[in-house]
Amino acid sequence: MPGLFEPATTVPGGAAVALDEVEISILRSLVVQLLELIGPGPGGEPAGGTGDAEDPLAALMAEGPSKPPSDPALARLFPNAYGGPGAEPDERTRAASAEFRRYTENELRARKREDGLAVVRSLDELSPGGDGGAVLVLGPEQSRQWLGALNDLRLAIGARLELADDKDSDELYNLPDGDPRKPIAMAYLWLGALQESLVETLTT
Repeated sequence: MPGLFEPATTVPGGAAVALDEVEISILRSLVVQLLELIGPGPGGEPAGGTGDAEDPLAALMAEGPSKPPSDPALARLFPNAYGGPGAEPDERTRAASAEFRRYTENELRARKREDGLAVVRSLDELSPGGDGGAVLVLGPEQSRQWLGALNDLRLAIGARLELADDKDSDELYNLPDGDPRKPIAMAYLWLGALQESLVETLTT
């Protein structure tokens, strides 16, 4: 089980993956950066925290923003609900998107934040062995949260790499070693393999 998810033998419907110390560190760092990008909840919980300071009633009643984020990575994570990618929306489409965003973005941010925090918590609970590696075992709900976080990470990194879609990722394999995008590109491809193996594990 080297670095890819397989069915967990101890948890029905779960998944397991062997991670070494470097992989654990990289994953945690990337997810913490994702949490910082998404931002804290109304209660101000910091990225990587484990508390739940947010008032659920206040979060339910609060209205979100009506304009899409200016940051390309955030715009990929929180796209307009109406109108295709790259299309110039008319006034009615813009108004509908703004209204939808106002009442859904806070909830979507909260879900993405909780998915990311779940990944951080599960990594922090690992007990690496003498070789620095550990086997991560996820239950069905944790697996769903990992899928969400892995997808969000790839969306955010894809935006930073200016990838329009997954088809553009093929060119990443041919980046020269001196290209400054090479490290994050390799992380993007690795996350894609993790995500794909987790999907296959949960659907077979």
